[in-house]
This record gives sequence, C-alpha cells and structure tokens, in this order.
Amino acid sequence: MNQNDIYIIYGNTPRTMIMELLNRIKPELKIEAGFRIGIKPNLVVAKPAESGATTSPRLVAGVIEYLQSRGLNNISILEGSWVGERTPRAFQACGYEELSKRYGVPLIDLQKDSYHEYEVDGMKIQICDQVLELDYLINIPVLKGHCQTKLTCALKNMKGCIPDSEKRRFHTLGLHRPIAALNKVIKEDLILVDGMMGDLNFEEGGHPVEMNRILAARDPVLVDCYGATLIGYDPAEIPYLQLAADLKVGSNDLAKANIIELKNEHKPSGTLHAVKFQGYKQYIEEREACSACYGSLVHALERMKEHDSLGKVKSKLYIGQYFKDKQFDGVGIGSCTRGFTRCVRGCPPKARDIVEYLEGNNSD
Repeated sequence: MNQNDIYIIYGNTPRTMIMELLNRIKPELKIEAGFRIGIKPNLVVAKPAESGATTSPRLVAGVIEYLQSRGLNNISILEGSWVGERTPRAFQACGYEELSKRYGVPLIDLQKDSYHEYEVDGMKIQICDQVLELDYLINIPVLKGHCQTKLTCALKNMKGCIPDSEKRRFHTLGLHRPIAALNKVIKEDLILVDGMMGDLNFEEGGHPVEMNRILAARDPVLVDCYGATLIGYDPAEIPYLQLAADLKVGSNDLAKANIIELKNEHKPSGTLHAVKFQGYKQYIEEREACSACYGSLVHALERMKEHDSLGKVKSKLYIGQYFKDKQFDGVGIGSCTRGFTRCVRGCPPKARDIVEYLEGNNSD
C-alpha cells in the first residue's frame, strides 16, 4: 500500500468488509513480531455506532481477528472520550467491553494515562504516554461532521490521545492549529475510516446517514481531504487540513490520491445528505466552547424546534471558555458563564436543563 493510495470497499457487513480490505492491503508486512499494536477508535460518547457517533465494534472485531490470525497478538484498544464523558462508560455502551473479553484485548482509558509535553512549531502539547509507546498505530475514526470544525475523521480522532485538560485548552486555541500540531507528533501507521454510518454534521450523532463504506489509507491529511468531499465540503473550508499539510503531516493535494475501489457493485447511489445545524447559529455567541458543551446546546435547540418553542429565545445564548470569570448581562450556557446574570450551569450542561430553562421564558 503506497502513501497516496486510498482504498474503498462498499457493503453493509463491516466485519467481512474489513477482512477483505486487509487481505488486499496486507498491513502485516509492516508489523514485526512482538510489535505493540494499538487500535484507536472514536468513542467520543457512550452511544452505539448506529447513532452515527462511534466506531463500529464489528469493524474493530474484523481487524483484531485478521491480526491474530497472523500471529500478531500484542494488541490493545486505546481511547479517551470527550470532556464530560467517562471512557469506561463508552467502552461498555459501544460494545467494546464484550470485544475485549472475546478476543483478550485490553482496553486502555487514556483519560487516566500519564502524559508528557512536546513542542511543535512553537506550540506545546501534552500527549498521553501509552500512545507514543506503540510500535504500530491503527487509527479507526468515524467519517462524520463536526459542529465547529465541519469534519472529524483521521486527524481530529487523535484528540482522544490527550488529557482532558488539554482537550479544553485545544478549544481555547481554536482547535485547528493544535489538531495539526498534534498529528505531527503522533504517527498513524494505518488509517481505517469507518464510513458505515456517520452523522454528517454532528460529532455526537443523532442524525446517522448510511454510507456503507470503509476507507483505508496511510496519509491522514489526504484521506481527510477525500472524506471532506464525501460529506459535501471543500477541503479548503477546513483550516486544519492546510495547517497539517504545511507541517508535512501529509498531502492535501487530492489530485495525487490514487483511489482504488473494491466491490464497486455495492457502491451506494446518490449523494450523502445531512440535517444542517447552520440555522441555530443565529441564537449562539460561541467563543472557545468545548464540543460537549456546544453539543448540549445544539441538542437543546433541536428539542425546542421539535416543541415549536424556539421563539422563546429572545436574545443570544453565550457559550465558551472565553467567558470564564466575566460579568455579563445575558444568558450563559455552561459553568464557564457562571458570572452572567442568567446561567444554565454544568460542565457540560444537560440539554434537558437548557430546554427547561429557555422554555420557562428565562431568556427574555
């Protein structure tokens, strides 16, 4: 498998699809006996893959079976869920506890891991130790949208490899530059993109779209650029793709991509569509908000739309770490806005609490 290759297999059986894909690209040729192999899925929240938020355990099962059948048994699954979620809860809800028992593969909670600081392009970044101790890293992100960066795929999935305090700091830095720098330190040896069922607009799921495909690549920038086009974005709309290319993490020149399609007869017809959340921006003043907090607010506004009660929001809703310790006459969302005259607290706040507050006419 060459650096510019992007393999795509189509179908609706992730375990058998990934086995066929791996048989084609033969990753074991790059893995020496005794190598410590790490599998990094996307288990950002405790929701099953069918929600469009998390990596399918059936896909990961196929990867483990393939590796073990070739005598490669030093395998672990590593993840650190987002701030506000406990990784063990996500392991259980997403089917990974069962996977661990069935195949004898340990689960590593990176929220509890030690970490060290690294410097990239003048930026200091804290990264969990066990990720950088691996000999071979298999990144298995979900191809899906993101309410702040538009896309989350291979590059952004590495954000689960930093401590929670650093995840918060990434948001204060605007996400794009630190995501690019993070991937300069963490090297992915193989990327297997779960494109079976993804929410094309929101990282927490809820509006899943059947895409019925798995992608394999070695270049995280190139596969992310291709993934962006699949869900309707020009890669130039996503700043961290250019920033990562500038740091020589990979190439953002899609003209160089060698697309190799397998099982083309199962290729879905038509284009991918998603429910768009852009209409909610008129209600939100967001500055340096963590994804979990922002996601709760989006969920709340969705519920209010269903209740036909969005008209109760009479003024901007302020959210984000920028507002911490600031005094302001307005409605704040999340504990960072506790200095506001009105505030729905929580880190992150519950969508239900936001709805109850706003529907109680407290936003006037």
